[in-house]
Amino acid sequence: MKNNFYLLLSGFLTLSLLLSGCGKADSGKDEAKDHTQKSITMLNIKGEIQSQVEALGAAYEAETGVHVNVLGVDAGVDAQATLKGYYLSDQMPDIIACEAASFGNWEGLLVDLSDQEWVGKTDAAYVDEKYGTIGFPYTTEAIGLAYNADILSKAGIDPASITNLETMQSAFESLNANKDALGLTAVVGYCAEPVNVGWSSGNHIFGTYLDSGLARDDTTYIDLFTNEKRVDDARFDNFARMVGLFNQYSDPALITTGTYADQLSGFASGRYAFITQGSWIGAALNGDNSAEYQAAGSFPVGMIPYAFEDGIDTILTSAPSWWAVSKEGNVEEAKAFLQWCSEDAGQKILVEEAGCISPFTDCSYVASDPFAKTVSDYIAAGKTSNWHWMEMPEGIGNSEGGLCYCFYRYANGELDAASFKNDINRTIEEWYAKL
Repeated sequence: MKNNFYLLLSGFLTLSLLLSGCGKADSGKDEAKDHTQKSITMLNIKGEIQSQVEALGAAYEAETGVHVNVLGVDAGVDAQATLKGYYLSDQMPDIIACEAASFGNWEGLLVDLSDQEWVGKTDAAYVDEKYGTIGFPYTTEAIGLAYNADILSKAGIDPASITNLETMQSAFESLNANKDALGLTAVVGYCAEPVNVGWSSGNHIFGTYLDSGLARDDTTYIDLFTNEKRVDDARFDNFARMVGLFNQYSDPALITTGTYADQLSGFASGRYAFITQGSWIGAALNGDNSAEYQAAGSFPVGMIPYAFEDGIDTILTSAPSWWAVSKEGNVEEAKAFLQWCSEDAGQKILVEEAGCISPFTDCSYVASDPFAKTVSDYIAAGKTSNWHWMEMPEGIGNSEGGLCYCFYRYANGELDAASFKNDINRTIEEWYAKL
């Protein structure tokens, strides 16, 4: 984590943020922060649920009498730069919002929440080795092999039976043999195009090698990656075989030259039985791709683990961002509000109104998102692994010369499984050599 970043900010940044960024964060609510026992201020960085978070605060005030002033961030505005402006002007919100890479900006300034009751009900809290539990998860996302449940049912395939490479290959072969009858263009919507979709293969799919089947605190393979600059031979050999199946059974028009929009369209319209994307595509099925999805019957969806080895029975989940409590704010009231958010009244609003997938094991509400139930079921069963790909060096997954180009070369036939592994190791070594 970076030390005392705020001492290094230039005068220009300070002035510009104080004059513009702070004032634009919430044009409708410019009252001074009140540190009394009856008011707290929080920053929400997910603009698409701003009104719902405001409703969350209003419900809390109605129940407790404590006013929650919810600040927002306009689309396109750098949330962390805005927060720095608040800090420098002594207007730091009591509750701030951070993505994983942003916590380093606030080293030593956030409250350790390890003793809070909600911590025992989730695996998605943000935990720092030095400072403890500093991030409250208000939603979660999942990485798994998503599927069209109607197609698998018509093909007589139980998704729960896909537990290793052999059963995965058998299911793919069966679907491929009957794809015309099932209305399929391809079995899998897998895209290894590196320029625009490299984040998918280089981060998310590679991340399944790092974490699938592991306990959330198991860092075996990210440690090997970081310390020895290589992958594990036996585990990666199996992973490469799975990616080889994706290469074989994906849509030839998609795999090396397609776009994310093409990939989603193919799945939403029922032309792919599987798609190598995470739970975030549920928003597209209900949004940008809703016409195609409805025309295809609004089919039920599910998600299975990337089971490239026997015993892998987890999907990968994480909060995309967290709420954290500033040490300089109204700490006790902020902690009480977060605790309330983890309980029934708060969860009902976050899940049913904001559409968040709850990271809490005792939550009884399910969002309308098509993937909400399957993700909630995995969480409740304790069958989730972590997102340690976020600890890789910045850009190594999806930048030019990064891991995504290894997936691309494997997909277009330049590499076989063995040379794919060698290419991955070479890329890791060369990337670290440049740091």
